[in-house]
Amino acid sequence: MVFPERFSNLPDYAFPRLRSLLDAHEPGGEVLHLSIGQPAHPFPDWVAEGIAATAQEFRLYPPNDGAPELLAAISSWLSRRYGVQVPVDRIMALNGSREGLFNTVLALCPETARNGDRPAVLVPNPFYQVYAVGALTIGAEPVYVSATEDSGFLPDYAALPSDVLDRTEVAFVCSPGNPQGAVATRDYWAQLLTLAEHHDFRIIADECYSEIYRHDPPVGLMQVAEDVGADPERAIIIHSLSKRSNLAGLRSGFVAAGPESMRHIRRLRAYSGAPVPLPIQRVSERLWGDEDHVEASRKLYQAKYDVADAVFAGVDGCAAPEGGFFLWLPVDDGEAATTKLWRETGVRVLPGAYLARETTPGGGTPGDGYIRVAMVAPKEELQHGLTRLRDCLYT
Repeated sequence: MVFPERFSNLPDYAFPRLRSLLDAHEPGGEVLHLSIGQPAHPFPDWVAEGIAATAQEFRLYPPNDGAPELLAAISSWLSRRYGVQVPVDRIMALNGSREGLFNTVLALCPETARNGDRPAVLVPNPFYQVYAVGALTIGAEPVYVSATEDSGFLPDYAALPSDVLDRTEVAFVCSPGNPQGAVATRDYWAQLLTLAEHHDFRIIADECYSEIYRHDPPVGLMQVAEDVGADPERAIIIHSLSKRSNLAGLRSGFVAAGPESMRHIRRLRAYSGAPVPLPIQRVSERLWGDEDHVEASRKLYQAKYDVADAVFAGVDGCAAPEGGFFLWLPVDDGEAATTKLWRETGVRVLPGAYLARETTPGGGTPGDGYIRVAMVAPKEELQHGLTRLRDCLYT
């Protein structure tokens, strides 16, 4: 029996690797899980009530691209949040952001680049693993571009050789970033759009952490694209209710794109996608229209930023991010630090290398010297856990 080779060089997913690393060891204290970015803040009571009230609609096949009311609510949110006018025919509902990140590459990346070479998909390194898997599925080459402290923890795609950029079809950017929390500025997006225009590729912006931030709302790709007059087909944005509304299990998000890009995205969904169930769409419509619960959750995260800043005061390189809910903490060796922390304190984090790839054979990854810490526990638990972490690894 023959199996495809295209995924053969992928390591195990991050969390099975973490279990293999830690589960043979007893925790050295009260267990606190800070490895998985699973939001724990409250969501509105009316979510469950809304699903129950429309439960009879589970018997219906849902609209494939999203109910008109949901798409209108998303369009209105984009107008309020970013000041952009995106008609409903340029929006499609998703079963969470991962579906969109994967299927958008399948829908938009050709099998052969414009110059006849193998197409390239640019991926920030470290990164959310689905970016690379989408590229490999259609036979493209994932080009891993280090996002390090020197580059502001964002990928510097302009530094790539021209021959790579000339066969690039898609570039991924996550802002605020997972895992580093870096936020793309207006200038960063504008320069990337110029680069995309010059080399004729699309940008997929993973903006699922957009509503978790310290001070100012992060600027969005589509917002900047409209401001600079970029071709609408250059910019694809993907959002989710997982982080915004603390509803990771709802599996509800959206993709917005230019009209031609959306035609291809919707065409793929028509044949292979799974539309969002109608009761989920109904409550999602209300969630996109409500900011009170988002603001309340944001304040909880901002209080956690303050906790992290206080706990790590004076520890070089350790501070809360500008956006998102991860700490990206420097250590000598990510796996060794993760193991030591677990065995001595019971605090569970993720080695940074599990989210990254080698850029040169044997050269290590840009995540080797880091651990990722998810600030999802309640404030008091988080403070206790971060204090244990600091005392174990930095004193």
